[in-house]
Amino acid sequence: MKNIKYILLLFVAFCISSCSVYNFTGTGKIDAKTFQVNYFQNNADLIEPGIERTFTLRLQDLIQNQTNLNLTTSNGDLMYEGEITRFNVTPMTATADIRAAQNRLTIAVNVRFTNKNKEEDNFEKSFSFFDDFPANTPLTGEQLNRSLEVIFERITQDIFNESLAKW
Repeated sequence: MKNIKYILLLFVAFCISSCSVYNFTGTGKIDAKTFQVNYFQNNADLIEPGIERTFTLRLQDLIQNQTNLNLTTSNGDLMYEGEITRFNVTPMTATADIRAAQNRLTIAVNVRFTNKNKEEDNFEKSFSFFDDFPANTPLTGEQLNRSLEVIFERITQDIFNESLAKW
């Protein structure tokens, strides 16, 4: 009976230690300890003040929440940098009297990712997403915050998946 307990204990210990290679975010084993997210400049033709800071913080928060990496301001093993390249609103659907019934906010972000420990993972890529909202609602205040939440959640998750999630 004692041998069965030891075998079972050994089996459980093996299973727990092997689980450290994978986690629920799909990041697997990351050969890095730190990351940095440089400030994303807003280079879009239409400037919405403050969205560059909001985006930078959202990306930092997502990586901190989904990995064990430590945020640093310089010499990070992983580095994210880039710029917001597009912020525009376009009419999407029209009413019978030829007025916009729905508008679409689209944001695009160009990202340069550098992995000091694994250079083959480096990339530069554009990520974009959109949010539709009623045309009779101005893109300010509550509506702007809701649209930014939807768009930034998707873009930051896409950046995370491209750089760290190795499914």
